[in-house]
Amino acid sequence: MNQMTFEKLQYNELKEIVKSYCVSGLGKRMIDQLKPSSNLKVVKNRLNETTEARVIIDTVGHVPFLGVSNIENTIQNLEKGVILGPSELVSVSDFLRGCRKIKKFMLDKEFFAPVLSSYAHSIAEFKNIEEEVDFAIKGNRVDSAASRELRRIRSSIDSVEEKVTERLNKFLNNSANKKYIQEFFISKKDDRYTIPIKASFKNQVSGTIIEVSSKGSTVFIEPSTVTKLNTEHAMLKAEEAIEEYQILATLSGMILENIYAIKINLELISQYDMVFAKAKYSKQMDGIEPILNDYGFIKIVNGKHPLLSGEVVPLHFEIGDNYRSLIITGPNAGGKTIVLKTIGLLSLAVMSGLHIVADKETEMSVFDNLFVDIGDNQSIENALSTFSSHMKNLSEIMRVSNNHTLLLFDEIGSGTEPNEGSALAIAILEEFYHMGCITVATTHYGEIKRFSEMHTDFMNAAMQFNSETLEPKYKLLIGKSGESNALWISKKMNIRENVLQKAKGYMENKEYHLDTVKEGKTRKPKIISENSKVEYEYKKGDRVKLLDYNDYGIVYKEIDNYNNVGVFYNGGMIDVHVKRLAIELQAEELYPEGYDLETLFVDYKTRKMQHDIERGSKKALRKIQKEIRKNRDQREN
Repeated sequence: MNQMTFEKLQYNELKEIVKSYCVSGLGKRMIDQLKPSSNLKVVKNRLNETTEARVIIDTVGHVPFLGVSNIENTIQNLEKGVILGPSELVSVSDFLRGCRKIKKFMLDKEFFAPVLSSYAHSIAEFKNIEEEVDFAIKGNRVDSAASRELRRIRSSIDSVEEKVTERLNKFLNNSANKKYIQEFFISKKDDRYTIPIKASFKNQVSGTIIEVSSKGSTVFIEPSTVTKLNTEHAMLKAEEAIEEYQILATLSGMILENIYAIKINLELISQYDMVFAKAKYSKQMDGIEPILNDYGFIKIVNGKHPLLSGEVVPLHFEIGDNYRSLIITGPNAGGKTIVLKTIGLLSLAVMSGLHIVADKETEMSVFDNLFVDIGDNQSIENALSTFSSHMKNLSEIMRVSNNHTLLLFDEIGSGTEPNEGSALAIAILEEFYHMGCITVATTHYGEIKRFSEMHTDFMNAAMQFNSETLEPKYKLLIGKSGESNALWISKKMNIRENVLQKAKGYMENKEYHLDTVKEGKTRKPKIISENSKVEYEYKKGDRVKLLDYNDYGIVYKEIDNYNNVGVFYNGGMIDVHVKRLAIELQAEELYPEGYDLETLFVDYKTRKMQHDIERGSKKALRKIQKEIRKNRDQREN
């Protein structure tokens, strides 16, 4: 399987729908990494997981994923030696609590989900870490109760802050200081307590300037009465930070000691999230787990394309038992391509462990490879035509296919001359057949259809078509050859019956009627001699086609005695015999009444000079005199 297969069959779009049912980034990441498996045992296990999860969803209705989030980055940071902050510790604690609840939930479902339930035994519980984090971290910060030392430090900080506030309030309430104070409040700057003082009085207040306002009108001064207390406060804050760090380091160490088991929990919860997302998707679309095999037999009963909505005609399809190659014929827009895409996407979905919309009798096969050649593969970058691109794709598919490969080809051999295209398509289909591949191909070519009828291991199928209304029914009929319905459509469009009968005969025996037309049935061209009068008199301004040049010009000079017409072409005048011209548009159709046709044959500079002379421009006269003198000097020299 390659990326083109996934794109053409819209596999990634299907995964996006399933991903929307995940409750965390853990499951979404797993679905992003999900690929179809070619291992029968793996696929059976995947489908069984989805089925068991579906039973749980149908029975209980929900799974307790509350608190479970992707802590992968947090774990990676911890492994690098980073001490976790309060919020990160809380997220780890919540994750571990969520794991514990899911473990209990899944172990209780052992009766009707034995496989999924067994995974829960591998989930480790860390109730002590949960309790330690919950005790030490409250409100997204280290709680004072986390240690005796932290409680003592914070008690001292509160005492010092109370004393500082008391002294600063006395300063603010002192009437002698009122004229110095810019604003009557206590401001904390760089973790030090200050008073906003007018800049002009900064030397009148005893203390240390901690900060100056942006405009310079206010200075924030730490009065000398609280300097000692502020220093003590700063020292206590440093002690607080050290103690908090030690507590965070201890908690981070507890998690790091159990990092391996926690990472296993992470993988298991991710798996659970993905599996239950598959189950929710199955419930939403009422999916089923199909019968499974690995020998190429496919039997789809009332199957539906996962991405189509509304009234969808169900597909009945079978291959791999009595025949290994199926050729589907029928009209355009009859649903042939949708049949291919439905077979392909249902196969990819099953190999990914997804339920499909079909009846329970449906049986799907696991393949090593699934390749498609659908749609216009024209490559502008590589200058490849549609046909060349199809051949390049088929060549690559042929190189890597084996007897465990499903091939889906749309309009095989198209894009070139029909005889060559059909012959090449038959040879390609034969080669894939001898390689042991299971092949489904659509075509318009009758030769391919006839080949399929003759080959015992090939089968024809047709898309049903309503011959009265000319509407497709989008229903596949295996064992029946389809027509393009060109004759039916032509008959409905009132094409003559004798024409339709001839076409039918040509389709059957290729014996063409080569009778020539009787004398008098055709109109012969009129021959115009050199001296005869022409049928059309070319006029100045007519747009004509120059037959020898396969280009166009404008009539400048009307026909002369030698039947030549003067034509303005490529900036110059040429004489062209009337028989080498054809009228394109007459002058009266091209130009309005009274239009000066001379302007068509004179450039802008010449017209401007004539206009300037007519209005008596001295500048124009001087320019002409200069040209006359220049020409005279050249003649004399």
